[in-house]
Amino acid sequence: MQSALDAALEQTRAAGGTRLCVLRLRVGALSGAVPEALSFAFDALVRGTQAEGATLAIELVPARFWCDPCRGEFVSESLLADCPRCGKLSRELRSGRELQIASLEIE
Repeated sequence: MQSALDAALEQTRAAGGTRLCVLRLRVGALSGAVPEALSFAFDALVRGTQAEGATLAIELVPARFWCDPCRGEFVSESLLADCPRCGKLSRELRSGRELQIASLEIE
């Protein structure tokens, strides 16, 4: 969370902003990040910074896999994902490991 906050504050300053109001993060289901822990850390880290009083908005990104035999995507909660249509194990994770800044609102 510290790295994301540092990057957001740097972008705020680079854009000529004086205050970070909202930090939006994209968090993948298989990223290993726990949204509640990110929120707790954010609340502690913003004190005394240009982000004090800011809101953290977390967009949860499901794990999407590609099934080559079916030529389609499907969602799974597990890293070892079987296609619900044909039962074949997917070898291609297309999304779900993200942990990135999606956008900022600044003043």
